[in-house]
Amino acid sequence: VQLVESGGGLVQAGGSLRLSCTASGILFSITTMGWYRQAPGNQREMVASITSDDSTNYADSVKGRFGISRGNTKNKVYLQMNNLEPDDTAVYYCSADSALYGTYWGQGTQVTVSS
Repeated sequence: VQLVESGGGLVQAGGSLRLSCTASGILFSITTMGWYRQAPGNQREMVASITSDDSTNYADSVKGRFGISRGNTKNKVYLQMNNLEPDDTAVYYCSADSALYGTYWGQGTQVTVSS
């Protein structure tokens, strides 16, 4: 399974960005896809996730501001980020959990929010 992210960039506080993740390869065992982030000096943390039946989960710090969704083909996942804050600055990683092979990761995309 390969995951490719896009959509990161530089935005002012209060602005919005939309991250995209496209999964390719053998996807039948994928159960949950999600977004994690890692800021310098911090551990990687879960931001949002969506299961195969479209149940979603969010970190408390992004609830009400971020929204995770799937594309119609189910191999795409999006993260709509609104009202961005400087503390949202991090490298954002797409993840895919396989029931058979563990977790796959994308290469990451940088999000920088200026104050």
